[in-house]
This record gives sequence, structure tokens and C-alpha cells, in this order.
Amino acid sequence: MLTIMTSQSVEAAGRESDPVKDNPFFSAYGTAFNTPPFDRIRNEHFLPAIEEGIRRHDAEIEAIVSRPASPTFANTLAALDASGLFLAEVSAVFGAMQGANTSPELQGLAREASPLMTAHNDNIRLNARLFARVQAVYNRREKLTLSPEERFFLENTYRDFVRGGALLDEKGKARLRDLNRELALLSLRFGDNVLAETNDFKLVIESQEDLDGLPPAVVEMAAETARRANLPGKWVFTVQVPSMTPFLQYSTRRDLREKLHRAYCIRGDQGNDRDNKAILRQIVNLRCERANLLGYPSHAAFVVEINMAGTPAVVDSFLSRLWTPALARAKGEAAEMQAIIDREGGTFKLASWDWWYYAEKLRQEKYALDDAALRPYFKLENVRQGIFTLCARLYGLEFVERHDISVYNPEVQVFEVREGDGRHVGMLYMDFFPRPGKRGGAWSGAFRREYYAGGKRVAPLSTITCNFTRPTADAPSLLSVDEVQTFFHEFGHSLATLLANGNYRDRFVPRDGVELPSQIMENWALEPELLTTYATHYQTGAAIPTALVEKIRDSKLFNQGFATVEYLAASILDMAWHEMRESRPELDVDQFEARSMAGINLIQEIVPRYRSTYFNHIFSGGYSAGYYVYIWAEQLDADAFEAFKEKGLFDKATARSFRQNILEKYGALDLMTQYKVFRGAEPKIEPLLKRRGLTAQQ
Repeated sequence: MLTIMTSQSVEAAGRESDPVKDNPFFSAYGTAFNTPPFDRIRNEHFLPAIEEGIRRHDAEIEAIVSRPASPTFANTLAALDASGLFLAEVSAVFGAMQGANTSPELQGLAREASPLMTAHNDNIRLNARLFARVQAVYNRREKLTLSPEERFFLENTYRDFVRGGALLDEKGKARLRDLNRELALLSLRFGDNVLAETNDFKLVIESQEDLDGLPPAVVEMAAETARRANLPGKWVFTVQVPSMTPFLQYSTRRDLREKLHRAYCIRGDQGNDRDNKAILRQIVNLRCERANLLGYPSHAAFVVEINMAGTPAVVDSFLSRLWTPALARAKGEAAEMQAIIDREGGTFKLASWDWWYYAEKLRQEKYALDDAALRPYFKLENVRQGIFTLCARLYGLEFVERHDISVYNPEVQVFEVREGDGRHVGMLYMDFFPRPGKRGGAWSGAFRREYYAGGKRVAPLSTITCNFTRPTADAPSLLSVDEVQTFFHEFGHSLATLLANGNYRDRFVPRDGVELPSQIMENWALEPELLTTYATHYQTGAAIPTALVEKIRDSKLFNQGFATVEYLAASILDMAWHEMRESRPELDVDQFEARSMAGINLIQEIVPRYRSTYFNHIFSGGYSAGYYVYIWAEQLDADAFEAFKEKGLFDKATARSFRQNILEKYGALDLMTQYKVFRGAEPKIEPLLKRRGLTAQQ
């Protein structure tokens, strides 16, 4: 039975137990598939385990550098990859809990652990004796008999040491340590502030008149949110996307739409104790200083160097090529919506908080397609089964739900993933619904990555974490089309984790290729051939009508101007922050953002998908100077999906090639090389432009 520990119960338990003696991390789990024993893990266990993990890893590194034998791939590179297993396991669980199930206590522990982990990582990358051994093997690489995977691992490990400061003098190394420590703590604070700001706002509605225009399912969802907030008899909307978006789509109360949308857009920018502007300014300045210290003109140059794009100039050119047609399309969409306002006798100009409302009207006008009419066909469990069906048809995988695996929250579902012949592939944890301890958005991670030990594959433990529409007292979780596509997207990431078949734990995937496995999965979500197998009405069981399927197909380019522009605006904002070539301590954050958006002529009806002060991807996550990667990778996935369209959506030979060349070797070999093996050529941009409706003929 799972025990949910509150901060009070953890404190009480801590008085009665020894956090080392009783720590489940310090002994064999004794669980099925060596899964984390969440029923025994308490917050107090993390810090002692991290400290012990650092101690053990330090000893393993010392053993490597103290070897009298000359450096070889086996005694240096392979040994380095095999080191730190204990720490990696603890850190993976701890990091996952920070995103999916955090608390003030866990946030405090993260602030203690972050400097320890940052210093430890620096101690490895800046260890002169270790680097000398890696460099000795690297310098002899042409004379060694290495497999392609070993060669790739060696070259990328050497590169990471250099980028981690191995060639700096002692003064430079000392400053780099300071910068890394400060940046790690600032990123934590930024993310904590966004979470607190998101949790803090509630639009509380007390009168039914203020619910005008909202579908019954949306009203019931708001009532359920109110009940969970101890506000029975009222209705609550939050700035969590599953709550906010339906309100913006359907509410006739323009003043309330504005209030809710503004609350979303000013997170971290309210001049209170959770204001992120000063933190953000410090982050960009320290990143710039670090890049300069390492010999790069900007943080963007440092980041993009190892991506497929290569340089910020290539990224900027790519984004610019997309921006012009996308902005033109968005302006056309805005004009169509303004025409509706004028026709209805409105005396106002379309604003950002109006876009979803009038876009929904326009969609119904053009295609007679209503989001509320689609949701009953996308029951969460049915969508999940649709994904399982797709994976079975493409890769022969089976998913078996396991109720004997301990979880960190009662809502988490666990599945064992098997090959068609019954062989174990890995485990998949899925956590679907928003709660105060979970950051916004959707992501995929792992409690353990795949690798080989003693010639045997160590199976991965993959995670999918989302913030989907919650079930209510009257209905199950019914997903929007966007949520359906998000589910497919994150499942693609998970497949890259589950099907990995490389020898080493360290993987090297260019950031702008990371989204290929996830985004290609989205292509199947609304294909009629698959859609009709899983989209059934949650009450009647009837398959989605052919007429609705045709409307979905006909409307696939609808609102693409908006979707592309809000995304590109955020990507361009990210690059603007990180192409700074020198520190600017007095920089005004709001003015910088405003100038950046004015410079690309962003229309006032659209706000960047993420404004700077709540842009977690780039200031609290791993996407700095890299938010562009989603659309860069869309070049890859749009082109790759053409192979399936040419041979058949479920063609097993094509799927086998994609699995073997892309998914299994993901991060173990050069991605572009493997892509060309799969596709026969480098990706073309035309399928992307066509999909987004950005070609001249569209």
C-alpha cells in the first residue's frame, strides 16, 4: 500500500528513524524490475543519499585517475561512464519529484543539494588528471580500433570536458565554478517563483450569470476545481492551461477573459517577492560571462555550437524565413476575427484575450467544428489505448498495467512494456493531472536510462508527466485535440527512452534533434486510419463520425498563423536574450522584451507563447538559446513522416528502420548520419512549410 507523506508526517517519522540506516537508497530495493520504492522513500532520505552518492562517485573517479596502466578506452572512458550509478539513481528520482510532486520542504532540499551537485559536476569536468587520461585516448583515436559507437562516445566526452572548462587556467576554473553554482541556484528560484505565481491566482466565480457561454463540461470542471480549493458552490478557473483555455474559448464575459489572460501573462512580473526580473537579469548576464570565459561571443554561440544548426546566425535565418509568412497568415486570421466583432456590433479592437474566443467562433463558422463536440470522443483512457495500438502496429510493443509497482502519487499509472514475444523492454510511469506540487506543461523523463552492464541490457524506467483536463464527478477526463497531440508527443519522447539500445549511459543528442521522436508521433494522432480505432464516444461507445473526421482534416491549417507566430516570437525572444555579447547589469527586462518584439513587428493581438518572466524552458530548464528546436526538429519529423506516407502509415519495414536507426541509436551515434541512413538524404524544409500552411499556394 502506498503511503503519502505530508511534511508533518515526514517530520514525525524523522524523529523516529535514522535517515541513513532506514534509507531505502542505501540497500537493494528488492522491487520488481528494481523500481524505486516510493512507499518507503521520504524527503529526509534524499540529502544523505546525494551526499553518499557524491562520496562514492569521487572514490570511483579517484580509482580511474590513480590507475598505473596507460589510459585506454576501457579503463578510462568506459570506466567513467560506469561510475556514479548510485548518485545518478538518487538524482533521477529527486529531480523527477521536484517537477512532479514538489513541496516547500522538497524545494528547500533542492536549494541545499543544488550547490553540492554543481560543485561535484565541476570537480569531474575540471579534474586535470582525469582530463589528461581522456585527452590521451582522444589524441590516439585514429590509431585505435574503436566501434562507431565508441568513437562517437570518445569524441563527445572529450568535447564536453573542453566545454566544461578543462582547458581554463586555475583562475578561470575558479570563476567558472562560481558561475555554475550561482546559475544553478538562480534557475531553481526562477522555477519556484513561476510555480508559486501559477498556484496563487484563482478566478473565483460566484454567480451563474458569469458563466455565460461556457459548455456544461467546462462549468463542471470549474466546480470540481472549486471543491478541491474548499470553495463549494462556486466555480474556479486557474492559469493552468486546461482550466484557462476553455474559459478563453467560450466565455462571453470579455472583462473576465481579460482578467484571466492578464493573470497568466504577468506571472513573475508583479513587483512582489516572486518577481523574476532581477533573477532573469542575473541569469542572462552570468551566462554571457560564462560563455565569454570559455571563449564564445555569447551564450547562444556556446549552446548552438553543438546543435545541428551550428551557429546562432543559422538559427536566426531559419526563424526569419518562417516568420514572414507566419506573420502574414496571422494578420489574415486577425482580420477575419475583427470582421466577426464588427459584424456583431462590437466597438473594440481584437485583443490578445479575445483571440481564443473569436478563433472558436471562426472555426465553427468555417468548419462547423466545436471543441466541446470533439472532447467526448477523446476520453483519456481511449487516447492512451490508441497510442498503445499505434506502438503495437509499428513496433510490436505490448503494454501491461502493473498495480504492484510503488508510485509517488496515487494518480500515477505504471505499465510494463514488452516486445511482442514477451521480452521485457522497460517500465512506463504516467502522471496526467495538474496539482499544486506539479509544475505546468508536459514532459517526459526517466528514473533510469538504458545502458549495458556486464553484457546485459539494463532496462529503462520512463516517465510521462502532463497537466491534462481532470475528470469530474460527472465525466471522465475528456481531452482537447491539443491535449491529444501533447499525449502523442510525450509518448514519442518516452519511446526514445524505452527503445534505446546503446552501450553507455551518457548520450549525446543535439538539442535541435531532441524533438524528432516526439514530434513524429503527433503525425499519427489525427490520421483517420488510426483515429477511428480509438476516438469513441465516452458514453455511447460510438466511433467518431466520418463527418467529424473530415472536419478535423479540413481544419488542420486553421489558426496556424497564430500557433506559429506565438511560438516563433518566444523562440526569437529566447535568442535575443542569449545573443548578448556582454553583461548588462542595468538591463530593463520589460523594455528589452518589448523592443525585441517590436523589432519583428509582432502584432499586439498576439503575446509570445512565453513571456520572459515565466519562460521556464529557458530560465529554469534546459532550453536556453534552444527554444527554436521544436520547429527545427519539425523539419526532421515532417520529412521523416513522408517516408511512412510513401510506404504506408503502419509499414513495418519503415517502422523497423526508424526504430533501429533513430530510436535505438538515439544519442549513441551522430543523429544526422543515422537520419540519412533512415531517409536516404538530409531532411527537406518543404514538408514543414506545407504542414504549417506557409507555402505560397496555401
